[in-house]
Amino acid sequence: MADQTRELMSNDYHQPPQGLPYSQACENNKGPILDKLWPYLATAKQVLEVGSGTGQHAVYFAEHLPHLQWQTSDIMAHHQGINAWIDAHPSVNLQRPITFDLRRPIEVSQRYDAVFTANTLHIIAWELVDVLFGLVGDILKKNGKFCIYGPFKYSGEFTSVSNEQFDISLRQRDQNSGIRDIEALLDLAKAVGLALQADYDLPANNQLLIFSKI
Repeated sequence: MADQTRELMSNDYHQPPQGLPYSQACENNKGPILDKLWPYLATAKQVLEVGSGTGQHAVYFAEHLPHLQWQTSDIMAHHQGINAWIDAHPSVNLQRPITFDLRRPIEVSQRYDAVFTANTLHIIAWELVDVLFGLVGDILKKNGKFCIYGPFKYSGEFTSVSNEQFDISLRQRDQNSGIRDIEALLDLAKAVGLALQADYDLPANNQLLIFSKI
C-alpha cells in the first residue's frame, strides 16, 4: 500500500482550487490517513463522515474507495463548501451532506459499517464528545469501525511541544476545547460497546484511532 499511497499523493492539489474552501492540513494528511484506513474499510459498504469540513477528505476517500458509499455530514454552515467540492469532483459513491450538529437532537435512521471523523474532538466541548460516542455506539453495526484522526494526550502528557502549544491556542479561543486524553476516550468507548483495535502514529504528531463495535 505504501507505493499506492505515494501514487495517490501525486494527485495532490499544489494550489488551492479556485472558488473552493481549502485546508492545507487536509491536503497534507489525506494520503497518510488513507494508507492506514483502507484495510478497515475493505468490506464496508456504508460510511458516515462526521464533520466533513471543507469536503476535501470526502472527495479523496470516495474516489479511492469506490466499493463503498461515503456519506458526508456537518453543520449547515459547511454544506455549501462540501457541495462545491462534490460538484467539482463528483463520484457515484459520494453522498451530499446531511445535517449533523451535536448541539441539537440528531436522528440517524441508518446503521453504518464505519464512522470516520478528523480533527473534531479537540474543537468541540467534552460534553459533545460524549454525545458523539453515544451516537456512534448506536448507529454502528456489529464489528463496525469508529475511525478518529487527530492529536491526543497519553497519561496526561502531550506527544510533542507543538501539540502542547496547539492546546493552549485552542483553550484561549474556547475554554471548552482542547486536546483530549486517550484514557478518557477509552472510558467513553467502553461505555457504548467500542474497543480500541489500533492506534497509529501519523505525521504532524497526530494519531489514527480505530475502535471496533463489540
